Amino acid sequence: MKAARRHQYRGLTATACAGALAIACLAGVTTSAGLLWTAAAQASAGRVQVAGTRPAWAVPARLAALPDTARTVTARVYLAGRDPAGLAAYATAVSDPRSRSFRKFLTSSQEQQRFGPTSAQVSAVTGWLRSAGLRVTGVTRHYVAVSGSVAAAQDAFAVRLASFRVPGGAVAMAPEQTVTVPAAVRSAVLTVTGLDTETIMMQPTIAGVPDSTRPQAGLPSAFYTAGPCSRYYGQHRATTEPKAYGSHALWAVCGYSPQQIRGAYGLTGSKTTGSGVTVAIVDAYSSPTMPADANAYAKATGFAGLSQSQFQQSLPGSFDQQSACGASSWYEEETLDIEAVHTMAPGANIEYVAASDCTLQSLLDAITSVVDNQLGDVVTDSWTGVEDGLTSSDTSEFDQVFEQGATEGIGFDFAAGDCGYNSPKTSCGQAAGSGQVQVNFPTSSQWVTGVGGTALAIGKGAKYEWETGWGDMVVPQDGSKWKHTPPGSYPSDYAFGGGGGTSTLYTQPSWQAGVVPKALATRLPSGRIAKTPMRVVPDVALDADPATGFLIGETVRLRNGKDGFMLSRVGGTSLATPLFAGLEADAAALSGSNQLGFIDPLLYQLAGTAAFHDVTDSPLGHGVRIALVRNEWANSAKGTGKIDTTLYTLGMDGSGGAALQATKGYDNVTGLGSPTAKFVADLAAAASSG
Repeated sequence: MKAARRHQYRGLTATACAGALAIACLAGVTTSAGLLWTAAAQASAGRVQVAGTRPAWAVPARLAALPDTARTVTARVYLAGRDPAGLAAYATAVSDPRSRSFRKFLTSSQEQQRFGPTSAQVSAVTGWLRSAGLRVTGVTRHYVAVSGSVAAAQDAFAVRLASFRVPGGAVAMAPEQTVTVPAAVRSAVLTVTGLDTETIMMQPTIAGVPDSTRPQAGLPSAFYTAGPCSRYYGQHRATTEPKAYGSHALWAVCGYSPQQIRGAYGLTGSKTTGSGVTVAIVDAYSSPTMPADANAYAKATGFAGLSQSQFQQSLPGSFDQQSACGASSWYEEETLDIEAVHTMAPGANIEYVAASDCTLQSLLDAITSVVDNQLGDVVTDSWTGVEDGLTSSDTSEFDQVFEQGATEGIGFDFAAGDCGYNSPKTSCGQAAGSGQVQVNFPTSSQWVTGVGGTALAIGKGAKYEWETGWGDMVVPQDGSKWKHTPPGSYPSDYAFGGGGGTSTLYTQPSWQAGVVPKALATRLPSGRIAKTPMRVVPDVALDADPATGFLIGETVRLRNGKDGFMLSRVGGTSLATPLFAGLEADAAALSGSNQLGFIDPLLYQLAGTAAFHDVTDSPLGHGVRIALVRNEWANSAKGTGKIDTTLYTLGMDGSGGAALQATKGYDNVTGLGSPTAKFVADLAAAASSG
């Protein structure tokens, strides 16, 4: 395959403007009839608060230092646009099969002309910021970027900036008060970011590979799996290992092939390949070995490769914080995303869009480039963080971009996470930075499809056997017995599981009403009962359990110290999300328009139908435990040392207040369920008949 075509996007310059959006390039314009903000106007006019701009931890009790007057502040003033309520209303209507506007998508320039910021708004905001002594460093259709002294920033936003100790012990600057802006420009301002300097980093949701095998830089280390293992579920029984639940358990799966995954989800022999649809994959950084790895993987597994025209990349000008973000773990994510999307939609185009680093802001910039430039019809995002500590200044700009995407026919799929309800009592939750039981963001947004995880049994001949909610209790072997009585004790023996639960940031969207049980929608992570039903995640689920994982092929640092290609096994909602995006691409192609847009209203319209497997924690009968035995090398990067044998008990996603349970109907582990062989056709038909 020839080298993939690449193009760059930029984040903080006026050239980031979409081609037709001339008003977004007015960084140098400071005049506008009736709306010029001058120092005199600032002195005489009132000010209005911008909610969510002071983090909860910026309180006197956590004060670490007074303002550092020598410090340079960089901030963004996000623009609300000319009609933010109209944007939300149109995004709702175009996604609602009962609306006359259903699927009447706009182009990016049409959306900008109808809902984007006006030249008067841009001029007013830039004029006000300059008058306060800040330097405008860039303007896009979404924000005005500024820099300046602490004194100028305090004057512009009417706050005092100080350093506080954030939860977890780090120190960050933040405003002591809620930001205010002049009343004359308040309608043009969505939010203000950058005054709060806490770094929010996202994590790829890939499971089954120990963190110790992931170097901070360079190619990933190899991950050697120790046998025995089964090529399909039920092939081999672990008769030499201790019994569990009255019998010898089965050996874990070696890793399902593309053909097995396609067979399980009803795509064997399907003529629908996603042709004509573009799936955008958004991650941090860019693996130097893609898409060559995808074609080596196809050859190794006997699956179709990517054609010369199917893969493109959109990259930022440079990459940052590669050590802090663990860049090589993102390389694994990117490889998995490409191979999983291509498995389910081998005819679809793939546009890989890289963020400059793993921070929430940089990933937002990458998502924004997808929407502004219409780089994809479906977007898959296998990364996430926790809701804890986020304010509307963190979430509102995401939601605005998601709404913009919905009007343009672009759907966003986000991984629900790999730590269940993110209990800080578990090592998994601690690694995710969780300080309390909670759901993940951006998965919890009302404008994205949240994808959870299952454990999937694929029998001989790629036959679907069953699924259960992903949640693994893992007990090590100790001589001739298991160290603890299976399934073990929570939280010490909890390894990982599909994310889900009830949001504390978002109320229940209309399409979940009547489908999501009230008991789930009103019970908050704290156990408190909310007066208003809230958003519950996930929406759907697919295979994610590393014990029933997926084969991945990538170039890694091998045990001999050289770089080479090898197959390994992974899991996580990092797998489930691109698999679902591929199915979504298939349905979009079958619908005849190549675009479905935001699909949650359609998904919930199909609730309880043959489009979904109703996944529960007891697929083999009430009280019947399912367990698999798995062997791993002590040094998995080298495939050497002692072999550790462990027992995975499936379908146990947390306990007590952190319990997520897969039950009949909608549940907070698997959502509506997993796709059946009818899913693609039924989703396409629902979109066509709306």
